[in-house]
Amino acid sequence: MTDIAVPQQPAASAPPPEGEVVTQRIGHVLCIGLNRPAKLNAFTPQMLDGLAAAYTQLEEDPQARCGLLHAYGRAFTSGNQLETVAPRMASGGPLFPPGLVDPMSLQGRPRSKPLVAAVHGICFTVGVELMLAADIVVAADDCRFAQMEVRRGIFSNGGSTFRMVQRAGWGNAMTLLLTGREFGAQDALRFGFVQEVVPAGQAFGRAYAWAAEIAAQAPLAVQATLASARLAVLHGEAACIADLNQRQALLSKTEDVQEGLQSFLERRPARFQGR
Repeated sequence: MTDIAVPQQPAASAPPPEGEVVTQRIGHVLCIGLNRPAKLNAFTPQMLDGLAAAYTQLEEDPQARCGLLHAYGRAFTSGNQLETVAPRMASGGPLFPPGLVDPMSLQGRPRSKPLVAAVHGICFTVGVELMLAADIVVAADDCRFAQMEVRRGIFSNGGSTFRMVQRAGWGNAMTLLLTGREFGAQDALRFGFVQEVVPAGQAFGRAYAWAAEIAAQAPLAVQATLASARLAVLHGEAACIADLNQRQALLSKTEDVQEGLQSFLERRPARFQGR
């Protein structure tokens, strides 16, 4: 990774009792912060709605090329505050508002831009699901993870039942999903749930460095790469292969491709505009 000036985690104002999700764009990186530290960032319906709104902001802001999901306080999230979120879960409807980008990348409007997550402290249930739905994850070495829904009479319906299996294999995934037991940052790294473990207090800075490096690349090429990889995961290699040439042909007509070639010839950093 190239050397990048890394900012400190943005400051957050005192949140309302039900919590909030705050955003701040630093350069081309949209920082999305969970802000209910007094309750270990336990999710309320208002926070779920706010998170979907923040992901939609990432999607619609032309200057935002990569998202960075993080949290304030000593925990990433202790999970859903069940007494407030349970009615929504029991309804059989979507967890997030229809029409907005789904942070779990499961239903409704998809996310097309890359997302890096910085996790620290407690990261339970919905936190693990959000982490697995991200593209790159940096974890602090003080992380405590658990997908403990079975201990509450429910099950993980935010993507962990297949994403854990994809990355860790059936047996490893079942040891976590069927017991709800805790696991640490090194286990998460070994299972492929996170890509890097750093000392406590450094997760945001390292995740920002990844996000800024991604944001420095050609935005449309990054999105095409992400879409191609997802197509292979969701629909198989054959579907991905059938799409490759057409996607590349469309990308070749963009101004960024010409800028990439010109910057190569002139031996200078490219100045991509995302068009």
